Amino acid sequence: MNLFRRPEAPDVTAVIVDDHPVVVAGVRAWCALADPPIRVVAAGPTVAVAWTDPGAQADVVVLDLQLDATGPAFGDLKRLVDAGRQVVVYTMRADRETALTALDIGAFTFLTKAEGEDHLIAAIQAAAASAPYVPPTLSGAFGTDERSHRPRLSPREQQVLIEWFHSESKEMVARRLTITVHRVNSCLERVRIKYANVGREAPTKAALVARALQDGLITTDDL
Repeated sequence: MNLFRRPEAPDVTAVIVDDHPVVVAGVRAWCALADPPIRVVAAGPTVAVAWTDPGAQADVVVLDLQLDATGPAFGDLKRLVDAGRQVVVYTMRADRETALTALDIGAFTFLTKAEGEDHLIAAIQAAAASAPYVPPTLSGAFGTDERSHRPRLSPREQQVLIEWFHSESKEMVARRLTITVHRVNSCLERVRIKYANVGREAPTKAALVARALQDGLITTDDL
């Protein structure tokens, strides 16, 4: 199972934005039993709980996109992402377009509530560490993503990008490809700019992994 464990990791904190008390209680219990435990510092039925202390200080925001009957709360998600928050979308919605839109806005990952404890805990831990995590729902959505707004990457940019996903540092990428670290940085910066130019920002390594999966540059088996 694709679980993420961090030895001797500092406490991970989370805030839960969900208007179903049973869901909040369940997520709190799962977080308390995680290894290592995740501290839920706040929970509430509106996104306001993520903007005020102690929720404002949480490492990860667990966000239900469907808080009322008006549709997905993409505006709330974007404001959180723009503020630099790590957001794990955890929702009853399971349609491909909602999942891909959430990723394009900048959500760390997207889970349906049917995916349960193991995937949610792994996603929270990965989000806190900015490490990629792809649950089953996203695997299926990436596999059927036929949208056209994909940047055109050069062969070298693709090579550097994929090698970076498999390496611990840019220095290691440079050694493996026998190029300079400056060339590695330049390639990655051009890739980020190309994604930003089509409205699909990817400011972190985890976000670039998501984009590469969406665009078929890698598969989940490559991670």
